Amino acid sequence: MREGEPQERRGLNGALLVAGTHSDAGKSVVVAGICRWLAREDVSVAPFKAQNMALNSYVTREGAEIGRAQAAQAAAAGIEPEAAMNPILLKPSAERETQVIVRGKAWATASARSYGGMKKDLLPVVLESLEDLRSRYEVVVCEGAGSPAEINLRRNDLANMGLARAANLPVLVVGDIDRGGLFASLYGTLALLSPEDQALVAGFLVNKFRGDPAMLAPGLDRMTALTGRPFLGTLPWVRG
Repeated sequence: MREGEPQERRGLNGALLVAGTHSDAGKSVVVAGICRWLAREDVSVAPFKAQNMALNSYVTREGAEIGRAQAAQAAAAGIEPEAAMNPILLKPSAERETQVIVRGKAWATASARSYGGMKKDLLPVVLESLEDLRSRYEVVVCEGAGSPAEINLRRNDLANMGLARAANLPVLVVGDIDRGGLFASLYGTLALLSPEDQALVAGFLVNKFRGDPAMLAPGLDRMTALTGRPFLGTLPWVRG
């Protein structure tokens, strides 16, 4: 929180969730881009990912392990990485086993099944970390994990729509047009969500677009007519 900021900014500030139609849709880069844009607009902004799975972690100045993507996003925001930005980090240690890092410290070893049972205990940790960041930054840009339409995992979800519902976050769904099937992926993602989850989806974003925007426009218009959600941007494919 900057010196001299109005008292009303010391409550919970704005936040949104960037979800994707699948892993590698570009969520991490989109979050970093939004953080960089807001920082350049002199908005204090922080990244957040409730749960990340990665073998390689970043060690913060305080010695906490977090996902490297959140460290990169913090750099884009011009701030120091910290444990609150990634309260749960899963580090696979065997084919069906993972180390669970909570708030930067080793907490447990779990299988996929046993980790599912831990999520109820971990959701308060996630929400406390997000609330902490929102009390200190004007905007927190949250990154989802995988896809919000993984309906087999929805019951105890704490990284996608479970987080959005618990924290009342608007959701931006990113689709990777370079892989093909963009419209079906976006439409199917929305359709598989419950009405309560659907209500939080604010719009779509096209990522990795290579072609002529005029050729894309009719599809965007048709999708908006079908879903009632606008497209909030089209990001070009950039080499490297």
